[in-house]
Amino acid sequence: MPEPVKKAVSAFSKKPKTQEAEEGSSVVFEAETEKPDAKVKWQCNSKDIASGNKYAITADGNKHSLAIKAITKEDANVYAVIAGGSKVKFELKVTSKPEVPVEAPADGPKESIVEPEAPPLPVAAPTEAQTAAPAPDAPPAEDGQPPDTRQDLTGLFTEKPQSGEVTVGENITFVAKVNAESLLKKPTVKWFKGKWMDLASKSGKHLQLKESYDRNNKIYTFEMQIISAKPNFAGGYRCEVSSRDKFDSCNFELAVHGEWAYCWNIVLLFSTDGKDDSGELDFSTLLKKRNVQMSSEPDVDVWEILRDAPSSEYQKIAFQYGITDLRGMLKRLKKMKKEEKKSAAFLKKLDPAYQVTKGHKIKLAIEVANPDVDVKWLKNGQEIHPTGRYIFESVGNMRYLTINHCSLSDDAAYCCVVGDEKCTTELFVKEPPVMIVKNLEDQMVMKGERVELECEVSEEGANVKWEKDGVELTRDESFKYRFKKDGCKHVLIINEATKEDCGHYTVKTNGGESMAELLVQEKELEVYQSIADLTVKAKDQAVFKCEVSDETVRGTWYKNGVEVKSDARVNITHIGRIHKLTIDEVKPEDEGDYTFVPDGHAFNLSAKLNFLEVKIDYVPRQDPPKIHLDCMGRTPESTIVVVAGNKLRLDVPITGDPAPTVVWTKGEKGDGRVHVETSKGHCVFTIEGADRQDEGIYSVVVRNPAGEDTADINVKVVDVPDPPQAIKILSVGEDSCVVQWDPPQFDGGQPIIGYVLERKKTKSYRWMRLNFDPYPDTTYEAKRMIEGMAYEMRVYAVNSIGMSRHSPASQPFVPVAPTSAPIGLCVDDISDTSISLKWRRPERIGAAELEGYGVEYCKEGTDEWIPAIEGLTDRTSLIIRDLTTGDKLQFRVRAYNMAGPSAPTTLAQHVTIREIMQRPKIWVPRNLRQTLMKKVGDTVNLVIPFQGKPRPKVTWSKDGEPLLPTFACVRNSDVDTILFIRKTDRKHSGKYDLQVQIENVEDTASVTLQVVDLPGPPEALKIIDVWGFNVALEWKPPKDNGNCEITGYTIQKADKKTMEWYTVYEQYRRTHSVVSDLIMGNEYIFRVFAINLVGLSPEPCTTKDSAYIQKTGIAYKPPSHKEHDFSEAPKFTHPLVNRSVIAGYNATLSCSVRGIPKVKTKKMDVINCQFIIFFNHFYCKKIYLGGDILTKLLKVHLIVFFQKEKKEEKKEKK
Repeated sequence: MPEPVKKAVSAFSKKPKTQEAEEGSSVVFEAETEKPDAKVKWQCNSKDIASGNKYAITADGNKHSLAIKAITKEDANVYAVIAGGSKVKFELKVTSKPEVPVEAPADGPKESIVEPEAPPLPVAAPTEAQTAAPAPDAPPAEDGQPPDTRQDLTGLFTEKPQSGEVTVGENITFVAKVNAESLLKKPTVKWFKGKWMDLASKSGKHLQLKESYDRNNKIYTFEMQIISAKPNFAGGYRCEVSSRDKFDSCNFELAVHGEWAYCWNIVLLFSTDGKDDSGELDFSTLLKKRNVQMSSEPDVDVWEILRDAPSSEYQKIAFQYGITDLRGMLKRLKKMKKEEKKSAAFLKKLDPAYQVTKGHKIKLAIEVANPDVDVKWLKNGQEIHPTGRYIFESVGNMRYLTINHCSLSDDAAYCCVVGDEKCTTELFVKEPPVMIVKNLEDQMVMKGERVELECEVSEEGANVKWEKDGVELTRDESFKYRFKKDGCKHVLIINEATKEDCGHYTVKTNGGESMAELLVQEKELEVYQSIADLTVKAKDQAVFKCEVSDETVRGTWYKNGVEVKSDARVNITHIGRIHKLTIDEVKPEDEGDYTFVPDGHAFNLSAKLNFLEVKIDYVPRQDPPKIHLDCMGRTPESTIVVVAGNKLRLDVPITGDPAPTVVWTKGEKGDGRVHVETSKGHCVFTIEGADRQDEGIYSVVVRNPAGEDTADINVKVVDVPDPPQAIKILSVGEDSCVVQWDPPQFDGGQPIIGYVLERKKTKSYRWMRLNFDPYPDTTYEAKRMIEGMAYEMRVYAVNSIGMSRHSPASQPFVPVAPTSAPIGLCVDDISDTSISLKWRRPERIGAAELEGYGVEYCKEGTDEWIPAIEGLTDRTSLIIRDLTTGDKLQFRVRAYNMAGPSAPTTLAQHVTIREIMQRPKIWVPRNLRQTLMKKVGDTVNLVIPFQGKPRPKVTWSKDGEPLLPTFACVRNSDVDTILFIRKTDRKHSGKYDLQVQIENVEDTASVTLQVVDLPGPPEALKIIDVWGFNVALEWKPPKDNGNCEITGYTIQKADKKTMEWYTVYEQYRRTHSVVSDLIMGNEYIFRVFAINLVGLSPEPCTTKDSAYIQKTGIAYKPPSHKEHDFSEAPKFTHPLVNRSVIAGYNATLSCSVRGIPKVKTKKMDVINCQFIIFFNHFYCKKIYLGGDILTKLLKVHLIVFFQKEKKEEKKEKK
């Protein structure tokens, strides 16, 4: 049953925090304990740390510190400090030393480089590196992350998904992290959109859900990735995580922004190739890059055409614009909404929907155009009136509706009405998950009793579901189960519990669940009055009477093992709780042992009937005293047994005349605790509250004048035994454990019949009995436990008298199962004396942490498994050395945890310890198959793997000569070789040859290294010419190109007055250039830098001379005249042609003419000419002006033509 989690009190008042340090530095972690005398232990990766050269541990009162010196990359681990039962984890992060920047030359250019401001990026989920690493000031692992103030539930999230923004067509990822350190099983995560939409069923092209687990930090990472976002993806989302009775949730928002550079072309949307997703509106295909030149032709808005066109024209329009997916087009048109007209009453309307948590308040706001207008608020069409829950506000143009203490009845559609216009919205009331505040508790009841399983939830009137062993409970016809609600309390009532009601009962809500176990045992019958021994005389009546706790229990009487039947003298009665056996007129044959056995119970009540025979003897007047113990069936050596704490009363018949006196002694001394009463013919002694001190031999002496008689009576006091001792847990399983204990030191004077065991959860106070019949052995296997839950055990000893007090509780233990067997055991490598094995982690680890692996081997022909190493290894590979060559061995691996070893994983067959021959082969990495370029001063570290057995001989050479140790460092291993150059120079450039050889078999490979440097300055920069505002420059390439190609030049200019340098060209490729746009009257000098792959040359090449830009207009230059070219006389190339036109219409007459020099123009008026002539170079054109009389005649031949035409017109008129 899940127990309420109580936060343990930490032993630390100040806890160390995660820190970050550079290599080579030192760091100090400090902690303070609550108690000054607390013992503190420091650990690194769960291993204890001791003071030494590396670590310095100090303690001053309650202040403790751990100093780590000379930090290296290997020190980046998880550390912990332990005090008492508290353990705090923290991390050390090691960063590399920053490289020292190269200082610019003192006389070099000092230009400020202004980087363009980066555009704002959409808010997305953090990257994997950011989410995996905790913040440096993160709290220690003991307390976990602080609870989120927005969703303050159980705090399962260590990182919650954050709201984000994305542009249409782009991707975004939301990340949630859950700490599984305190969870018993893997958490379950669900993603929702809106109120109820579960996104698990929506995974596909646009949505992917991922999860991963970090075993080192025990953190689950859940990711929701949205691919090619669409506008309808925007809205509210929710992430819920649950694990058994724990629950947490988080809300976040996604905003999707539209990209205005999209081309809304319906042809692109629905011109598909007939794929499966034909007709789906995929906005990612609409993305149009901003740098693409837009078409100058206007885009046709086909949406507008289709929306306004009748349905009968759809097919025609689709054919006209090349739309092939007509069905998808129709779906899209159906979804489209007509653009709403701008409202005259509302400046700002309500959003389409709102969401609020139950019990909170929400304010709906609108903005109206008229500040004096009255508004009406409607809920589901019914007008809302102001009350304590509904508050109306009017501030200027704003109108507010505030709903206080929202309930599920407020989940409705709301409308704001202004005149004839209205705007609507929908309010969703989110019901918070119902949490279980008080868990169910295990119960053990007697058969027939009433059972009440009670829990308490966080909200009144919430619905819960009851289950028994996974089956839901309902109200059946027999009213076996009753469900009761009382505010936040929920009770499951079981009337008259039976054995069938045993099991696990679970109560579930939408926010968690709680489990409890119910055990029903047979009702123990209590004996209120037992039957007692009787001594009766002849003709007397003997009555045996007993009283038990249950009135309904019947029973049977036995005499010497034979059932007693009722007859004339024997009467058996049962009235309520009292059972009687009455024997009238007792006879000698009635003497014997009588037993009462209750039906259905495994015990009995016994007593003895003694018959006292009265003999009348005629004796002399004086009769010596006599003790008649034998008349009760006892011998003088009889032993009387009494239970400690009970009263012992014994009638001893005596005779004697005169009446004798009686004296009782114990150990020759009288005992005041023994009361003696003497009557005629009897002597009675009584021990009140007998205990162990009353054990011993009691002597009774009777005297009279006629003599005396003595008898010894041995009294034995028996008691319940002492509690068992030394209870311990031998082993644990998935849901069981084996417990062992020692018998009690004192058995109570009676043999131990058996033992009774009880268990309870560590955080509970209710003990549950595991067995009802005494268990005879001192080793017991307890079952039906919950894996991962802490338990305690205790034991009672039982003898014939009763049950002892319970033993001290055992040490808490957790039932865990061994892990599954490791998988994938195989041989990785083998030599003459060693073998390398590797395997993978078990598929199932269980609730307990994996402690390590044990590796064993067995020689062929024997059954003895020999450990390969001492202890366990936490790695999944192992090299076993010092083996005998030629032995055939079998190997196996077992995983160990708190529960012990797992099942072994064994190799398929025996392995012979002998090295396997293998040809040498070099595996050159892909990046080394081409020229490797490095800058001067960089570090070269080439790792080239190879294979070969036995270990091959590795040889490096450069340009045919062996490498010297002073030139480069070479390190070889069995599987690879490393060429290391700490600081490269130009001399390291060249071809490096690698040779791997085994005897006369070899393999070779080569690597080309090119070390590049900054180029030298260009040479021979000079000014070639100066004219106007321009200067021509020329130079030669640098002698030293830096061992790589010159990619360009940077040209700069400076005014000799200010000597401030300005860049004219960058990445200029030629060796000559013209500098333009110089300022008149200034004198300039120039310089040029060479550029290669490394960068600019350290030194520029500067012109020795300067260029002076002279002012214009100082020297007079006479104008120059160009001689005319009369090489070609004017000539019509296209003469006028006759045209016939209709009155009132326009007409055009055109002709072409050419000539050198350019044809001159001459103006003249033409009577009744209603057209204009334009001439452009060699082209003449007439355009009708409708009444304006303006003519440009540009050629003599044309003028003559028009004059001739006018004369002909005059003749025709005449």
